[in-house]
Amino acid sequence: MSSSAVEQRLSELGLSVPAVAAPVAAYVPAMREGDLIFTSGQLPMVAGALVATGKVGEGAGLVDPAHAKELAQVCALNAIAAIKGVIGDLDLVTRVVKVVGFVGSDPTFTGQPGVINGASELLGKAFGEAGVHARSAVGVAALPMDAPVEVEVIVSVAPRA
Repeated sequence: MSSSAVEQRLSELGLSVPAVAAPVAAYVPAMREGDLIFTSGQLPMVAGALVATGKVGEGAGLVDPAHAKELAQVCALNAIAAIKGVIGDLDLVTRVVKVVGFVGSDPTFTGQPGVINGASELLGKAFGEAGVHARSAVGVAALPMDAPVEVEVIVSVAPRA
């Protein structure tokens, strides 16, 4: 049952907030500092498993950019779960401040912004006007577990009562 307007909007998209992805090393999924929540980098994990591996690019043996964009959405959904794990109610988010997206890229691939749009577009749909954010989209040689995409998010939240 959806408990927030954000979760209701996600439900209308056929999505639900998953369980928080378990860390794969020595860190926590998200951390609150004052009125900001910083998520750790989120991989495209579903039910505890990485759903794709490899480099993003055009050609045989590479992760198609359109599929990588879908994976970035999965990363953003996992970031939303990590945020919810810290504050409980996603309606307390007042602004998605910054998104940083990493794309494990074939050396010839330069479409990282289009891939990370998967995360940005989902955050916009989930949080409405509060989902408009600053962003970086960076191509990298390798990501943990050979994931094609990793996304981290910073949000501001309503002050504690």
